[in-house]
Amino acid sequence: MKKLFALLIIGIVIPLILVSFRPVKPANPETDQYLVIAWNDLGMHCANLDFSNMCILPPYNNQKAHVILKGDASNLPTIMPHSSGIYVTYEIPGNTYSVGKTNFWTYSLHLFGVTLAPNMGLAGFGLTGTMLNADTMNYHYATGIPITAFPDATPTTSTPYQLTLIKAYTSTGTQLASTQSVIPISHEISCVSSGCHSSEMAILQAHESVTGFNIANKPILCATCHSDNALGTPGHAGTPPFSQAIHQKHGSFINTGTIADCYKCHPGPNTQCWRDTMHSAGAAGGTVSKCQNCHGSVANVGNTIASGRNPWLQEPSCGAVSCHGSNYAEEPGKLFRQSKGHGGLFCSSCHSSPHAILPSERPEDNVQNIALQGFAGTLKTCSVCHGYTPAAPGPHGYNPLGIKPVNGNIPSDNKLLVNYPNPASFMTNIPYHISTSGKVKIDILDMNGKTITTLVNNILQAGEYKAEFYTSRVAPGTYLCYLNVDGITDVRKIIVSH
Repeated sequence: MKKLFALLIIGIVIPLILVSFRPVKPANPETDQYLVIAWNDLGMHCANLDFSNMCILPPYNNQKAHVILKGDASNLPTIMPHSSGIYVTYEIPGNTYSVGKTNFWTYSLHLFGVTLAPNMGLAGFGLTGTMLNADTMNYHYATGIPITAFPDATPTTSTPYQLTLIKAYTSTGTQLASTQSVIPISHEISCVSSGCHSSEMAILQAHESVTGFNIANKPILCATCHSDNALGTPGHAGTPPFSQAIHQKHGSFINTGTIADCYKCHPGPNTQCWRDTMHSAGAAGGTVSKCQNCHGSVANVGNTIASGRNPWLQEPSCGAVSCHGSNYAEEPGKLFRQSKGHGGLFCSSCHSSPHAILPSERPEDNVQNIALQGFAGTLKTCSVCHGYTPAAPGPHGYNPLGIKPVNGNIPSDNKLLVNYPNPASFMTNIPYHISTSGKVKIDILDMNGKTITTLVNNILQAGEYKAEFYTSRVAPGTYLCYLNVDGITDVRKIIVSH
């Protein structure tokens, strides 16, 4: 009996010991077959901080995401449709509540006619949850996320560029992939923070002569009287749209043509939300250096609305002749943030959102693409989605290899030939000869010796080739093209003129 009891103990205890040392699999292991690409539809969302007197914009932020099944040499990547059963969740690590950081929920009924549960936004989304799926568009979205610029750990210190955590799951709850996306928010739009107005009450008191205006009915939603396409409000007949009234009023005395003019309100002098590659190009002496290059002066913004432009629903066009040209145009009748391109991806999924076009000066904007492809900038490493690097040109004529064999001739030396066209405005072809197989690298440098881009970095067989340099992405000027074949170099000048 004692032996039997001992055997029973051994039979029970030993398996338990073995189980206790067995590696535990994660509850939601990610696979390497899928990826998630997420983005915010605007470079900055703005909101009042105090709603006791007036409201220009409420807490409201949007996130969108594609879930992609990676491809291979035999299969194209697939943007997963609603029928796949895949669902996507979102959260904002370190920012779990908004009530108390702003008083919006105290006044939401008066301003918008709805009583909101704490930390719930006007579109029915909270600070965490499951995204909806746009059935016919193959993307997931969360609208009106009521985030504030104040993380839980620093509830009085503004952090405008926070990160979401987006996760994709199978219908049975297995995690497929995750990513991080910027969810920008600023509260500087109070009209007082820029130093222009002494108080919000002073602004309201200036309206007391307007027929029907009742200052006692505060807080006042500006969009009640002034139509506002951002909020979808019709306003009152005969009252100018909000954007027209603001820009015409301020354009009469703030119109120096500097970025500081726009930063007084958009979104404020501290946040300064324009931080994308076009801003960087201007800071480096390129052609785009201020908001007015695309939008015109403060007064012009208001005057063009008075002349029939529809604010918020129309914007400067990427495909305009004065900008990038038809090869970078939006879909007909759509804005950049609404347009799709390569493989059904939104333009923003590779380039990011307006005013944050990659590479961005803000490190937070670059987090996602660094994780996906190993470096900041436009998502252009084809293998991220395709699983390998196709030889054929991709979106906008982009050649991922930067290499096009011209013919099978074997040249007598390694050298660069004259590029064409030269000067170049949009793209220039760079012919080159390789006499023996070896490691080939072609770099573009500015006149200070700084590498701007690398066109070729591959082992090539002897032959005649052509590389493509998309000059529309760099500022006008003179650049140096360096060919290096196993330590043997050649160099030519390239002139860029937009």
